[in-house]
Amino acid sequence: MRRFGIIGRPLLHSASARHFTAKFEQEQLDCQFEQYELPSIEALPDLLERLPDLVGFNVTIPYKQQVMRYLDDLAPEAARIGAVNCVRRHADGRLVGHNTDIIGLRVALNELLEDRVIDHALVLGTGGASQAVQYALMEREIPYVLISRDEARGHYTYDNLPAEVVAASKLIINATPVGTFPKVEEAPRLPYAYLTPEHHLLDLVYNPPVTQFLDYGQQRGARTMNGERMFLGQAAAGWAIWNE
Repeated sequence: MRRFGIIGRPLLHSASARHFTAKFEQEQLDCQFEQYELPSIEALPDLLERLPDLVGFNVTIPYKQQVMRYLDDLAPEAARIGAVNCVRRHADGRLVGHNTDIIGLRVALNELLEDRVIDHALVLGTGGASQAVQYALMEREIPYVLISRDEARGHYTYDNLPAEVVAASKLIINATPVGTFPKVEEAPRLPYAYLTPEHHLLDLVYNPPVTQFLDYGQQRGARTMNGERMFLGQAAAGWAIWNE
């Protein structure tokens, strides 16, 4: 049997185990996918020692950047992005990090934006998921500003974000876990009254399907998308990497 999994904390929201278990059953594959909720990234070496048959694993919050110091090598795009969400364990034990978030993001942005021209974007969050978002926006040559709880990491905090910036940013991407199940009543603190039908909101969260962030956007007529397309895209890319 080949074993796969996902590391992170918490993992209650993750659909990875359900997605891959259904895939294995449908394709009659002798594989297993488990969730490994680690109290800290320092627990990873013990997990790997305990599971020598672990072929590959996904990485989610809050370990997409922290995991990099435990890897033997990085795929070129993961190195450029500065975050890893997929790790392949080779037969010789080498751990190679990849970023498949960017693959899912390209799919999501293509569908959300179609041929619309975006002059400016707002990115909520500065963690590992945000790194891939920033990379995708740079590919599209879309200028952006970062919003962070930490004043040193973003251009603005949620407390000093000018309403005019929200009004001018016709693409807003939530790259934070705010609003994820079970805390579905939460939403990033934004002046939502400044959203318009010209705005596009992408939430990387997919559980629940409509977050408070997206609901507020829909109430203002904005075009919205949750993180399901991104999830399915990165899952398919990860499976391909594990089976190269």
